[in-house]
Amino acid sequence: MPMLQGLRTVIYHAPDLAKTKAWFAQAFAITPYFDEPFYVGFNVGGFELGLIPDGPGGAVSVGVLAYWGVTDVGAACSHLLALGATTHEAPKEVGGGITVASVIDPFGNIIGLIDNPQFDPRAVK
Repeated sequence: MPMLQGLRTVIYHAPDLAKTKAWFAQAFAITPYFDEPFYVGFNVGGFELGLIPDGPGGAVSVGVLAYWGVTDVGAACSHLLALGATTHEAPKEVGGGITVASVIDPFGNIIGLIDNPQFDPRAVK
């Protein structure tokens, strides 16, 4: 069994937990399954999107860019930009039919988006 088994959780910082939670709920069209003052968790297609408040007890992660799978990178970018995100990296094909992009949410987090037709997460065991 490989040591790394795949993406499980992506943590974003939340300078204002209530506003950040509301934005992600609208952006991803879901409600949190776990909602406490110290952590908010969303189940996004079987993966964890977590929000940790800034300040005492909160942490800010730097240096990591996670890509969320989508079927249309351009449409996903447009949706997030309409909600107040800004472009970090415009959609582009990087080879093999794979398209990537990233946006910066209103709270300073980078959200990566990827459409990779070669990867079917349902096939991973």
